[in-house]
Amino acid sequence: MAGPTIVLLPAWGSGHFMSALEAGKRLLVAGGGAVSLTVLVMQAPTEIEASVVEAHVRREAASGLDVTFRRLPAVEHPTGCEATEEFMSRYVERHAHHVKAAIAGLASPVAAVVVDLFFTPLLDAAHELSLPAYVYFASTTAFLALMLRLPELRDDLTVGFDGMEGTVDVPGLPPVPPSYMPVCLVSKTVKNYDWFEYHGRRFTEAKGIIVNSSVELEGAVLAAIADGRRPAPAIHAIGPVIWFDATPPPEQPHECVRWLDAQPAASVVFLCFGSIGFLDAAQVRELAAGLERSGHRFLWVLRGAPAGGVRYPTDADPGELLPEGFLEATAGRGMVWPRWAPQKDILGHAAVGGFVTHCGWNSVLESLWFGVPMATWPLYGEQHLNAFEAVASMGVAVELRRTTAKDGDAARSLVEAAEVERAVRRLMAPQGGGSSEAREKAAEVSAACRKAVEEGGSSHAALQRLVREIVRLVAGHTRPE
Repeated sequence: MAGPTIVLLPAWGSGHFMSALEAGKRLLVAGGGAVSLTVLVMQAPTEIEASVVEAHVRREAASGLDVTFRRLPAVEHPTGCEATEEFMSRYVERHAHHVKAAIAGLASPVAAVVVDLFFTPLLDAAHELSLPAYVYFASTTAFLALMLRLPELRDDLTVGFDGMEGTVDVPGLPPVPPSYMPVCLVSKTVKNYDWFEYHGRRFTEAKGIIVNSSVELEGAVLAAIADGRRPAPAIHAIGPVIWFDATPPPEQPHECVRWLDAQPAASVVFLCFGSIGFLDAAQVRELAAGLERSGHRFLWVLRGAPAGGVRYPTDADPGELLPEGFLEATAGRGMVWPRWAPQKDILGHAAVGGFVTHCGWNSVLESLWFGVPMATWPLYGEQHLNAFEAVASMGVAVELRRTTAKDGDAARSLVEAAEVERAVRRLMAPQGGGSSEAREKAAEVSAACRKAVEEGGSSHAALQRLVREIVRLVAGHTRPE
């Protein structure tokens, strides 16, 4: 009889798939051969996302680890969805019977089922098969704490930013201003809030929640969730979970890395806004003016607006987007890169001294791993809450403030050139300057994160406890009567 396996159901999104798979591989290694890993791969709803997932699957399938990939049958796409999260949740619901059949048909006894935070409809399959189920939460523990509170906060959050008064209580954080609430909750539709609330409620059905964080990063939030005031399953903080490509590096480093090789240590501010982040033309002009006036060296990953009904940014045309004369004025101290760039390689380079980021959690973790302080420029999802936490709770970032002005009948939010200049100068100030606190804190957190995942560290211990729990569960489940 084949040995027990952990079934993993990762979401296809760039911030979810590899994080979940890396967490699954850590469970596999921590199990020391006691369990294998079976990944059920849902067909991504777009060609671009599907091709990215397939590339990951091909690479990991050849890694030599005891990981098996099984592709689920395709389903029809739901229609009439008002937001991405609603589409995702309804799309996942349509896979429920395929997931149950795939799990039931495995030759190996199933030790546990682990689902993405947006895949909670699939908990039913685990329940019906009498299998222990866990949720893998790829975002912050603070966002998890907020999602667990959503039923209580409905009347406050569903009125939108303009109607909110006071601050929001996110367990373990300082009082959060309404402007830092996740835009995925308050700026789209009440139906979207319904789905987040649905997932938050269903988290409580899981045997446990595996979070991509650590006691060192979010100890107060973890303690607040565990205090028993609200129902919550056990939380397993095993992070930071960061995926590093194990394939041999190319003989010729990326052009951005070669440019950094010629820059002084900690002299370059790196600007990048994630896999689906981009700035409109007016904001690009303000950012360019601020960078020019700051006088600092920079590496700016500039992306163009999506095209053809796809939500991913396009390669930018710097000549079209940037102000006239900007490239000439910053020649020698600045590089504008108009395509995808290897973010982890850049953040790990000695020349990089600061990171202007959209505050996606994977990007925040990567920046902290390398001890790089940040300036916060949240765009979508839960990033505004991440930005607040990085500044007000962790102390590893400088805030970039937006100005809201009237644009006809509508209000327009913009980070003005003067604010870019101020924030970049503060971020890049030398030791003892304006950013010394964030810089020193980022270095301190970097050391703590690395220690957490080493043997004897808090996240390593949490991972070991989780694996022992799963192995005990499968032993009890498969023991003969």
